[in-house]
Amino acid sequence: MAGVTIKLFLPKGEAQSLRTAELVNWTGKALAGPRSQLDDLLAREELAKSGVYILLGVDPDTGKQAAYIGEAEVVRDRLKQHRDKDFWIHAIAFVSKDENLTKSHIRYLEGRLIEEAQKVGRFKVMNGQSSGSKLPESDREDMEVFLGRIVQLLPVLGCDLLTPILDAVSGGAKLRLTGKIKGATAQGQRTAKGFVVFTDSEAVASLRPSAPTYIAEAREQLKRDGALASDGEKLRFTRDTEFSSPSMAGAIVCGGHVNGLTFWRDRDGRELKEIEGAA
Repeated sequence: MAGVTIKLFLPKGEAQSLRTAELVNWTGKALAGPRSQLDDLLAREELAKSGVYILLGVDPDTGKQAAYIGEAEVVRDRLKQHRDKDFWIHAIAFVSKDENLTKSHIRYLEGRLIEEAQKVGRFKVMNGQSSGSKLPESDREDMEVFLGRIVQLLPVLGCDLLTPILDAVSGGAKLRLTGKIKGATAQGQRTAKGFVVFTDSEAVASLRPSAPTYIAEAREQLKRDGALASDGEKLRFTRDTEFSSPSMAGAIVCGGHVNGLTFWRDRDGRELKEIEGAA
């Protein structure tokens, strides 16, 4: 992917406060802020325009990250209506600086954002079905470019809603590591956010008696989410699943505490600790 220049502005001078983001030679603009500063966000003149927005928080029923994705011809007015949604703690909006986003455009973007967020699977999408919108081919291509810019800016604004767990381009080329215990074999790799265990990796079915409570709770949550399923005398990962560290990934596989730097090895048997120490 080609390099891009991002202009990030902090009106209050604080990184976790209200902020705006723009890309050079892009007609769009992003605005983000915590719910505690919603009035400041609503006061921005940019939100009098049409656009799409994302509300971020935690699903109270599952504890999983949650997002609500919407569109509005006047973003400010729609955000005001969402004060009664209790789960969200942060809002991000995307508008066009040249005011060329029509109702059909933003409905299309809303539908595509929901589709991509559900595909990535990091967040529970709180929306019902989106109607989306059909566009002429040229408009559709323009909106796909706009969507691509949203994908680039979201991580800069602290949101990984649309960040794939594995990079579709470079993921296969990265070092593949294996962990084995009691007939269970798991494979994974380092990621920018920690460590990912690949689909069809195996985990032992039973927890060790010494397993900390947080490991037991994490495994149960993975089962409830459908990421970890029973498969005979083992458990199996049904999708690529990211953890905060190699040790947490290994603990889920082993059913108890492990040192991830020594558990995960390459095909030559080198421990992750040795591999990273030699890098």
